[in-house]
Amino acid sequence: MALSYITWNADPILFTLGPLSVHWYGLAFAVGFIIGYNIVARMFRHEGAPEKWLGILLIYVVVATLVGSRLGHVFFYEPEFYLAHPGEIIKIWNGGLASHGGTIANIIAVFLFSWFVSKKPASWTFDKLVIPIALVGGLIRLGNLMNSEIYGEYTTLPWGFIFVRQGETLPAHPTQIYEALCYFALFGLLMWMYWKRNAEERPWLITGVFFIGIFLPRFLIEYVKNVQVASEVDMIARYGMNMGQMLSIPFILLGIGLVIWALVHPRQHWEFPNRFAPETANTYKKK
Repeated sequence: MALSYITWNADPILFTLGPLSVHWYGLAFAVGFIIGYNIVARMFRHEGAPEKWLGILLIYVVVATLVGSRLGHVFFYEPEFYLAHPGEIIKIWNGGLASHGGTIANIIAVFLFSWFVSKKPASWTFDKLVIPIALVGGLIRLGNLMNSEIYGEYTTLPWGFIFVRQGETLPAHPTQIYEALCYFALFGLLMWMYWKRNAEERPWLITGVFFIGIFLPRFLIEYVKNVQVASEVDMIARYGMNMGQMLSIPFILLGIGLVIWALVHPRQHWEFPNRFAPETANTYKKK
């Protein structure tokens, strides 16, 4: 019996208005940040954190995500090209973002936010911020799908996608969907942990689960994903892993370590007013 595959020829541009073109990928970023902002705002209200922190944190995260993701691609995947053509680094509209670089930059940004703004343990911010980041990760992968990029090897599975815009005539693994489903499931799990299981009372637990839930699926899905750059072919032949997998291993181990640390330490119980705290409120009251 002949198999029926999915012929994929989506237009990466949602609409054009004069010289302005709105891409699905950019929309995914924007929607993700808007939803993420509102999720974190709800958590801040729940715990009584100062409202002004929200806008500051948003700036930290947006800058870290864009700059870190771009530099991650530059230095992890194509350093030779960009060092020879430094002017191309700023041309982010031509594509080339690496989630591992964005993760590293956001870790740095959260520590800076904790030191200079909140004056709270970094875990307090991380355990909130990573929840919407999981959602954003899923939306971005759907943006990759609309761009017909970062797909997998050829497959005979019935849900294979034929990416017409890339000149493909054979079905391939829609790895963008695989990753998106994993990240959406992780987002649901983290929301459940925060709102139903009070997991924020165990500092670093939510963050540890996030790192495992993001980078373990990424590590496994890479086995059926096409290489991002040609240099990865030699890397796979030598190490049996590509760059994405090698970069994922430290985050998986970090996640496991954070989960263990959180579970062996006692819960921390805090009293928070169920409203935005006044700007002068900068301390927790421990039960």
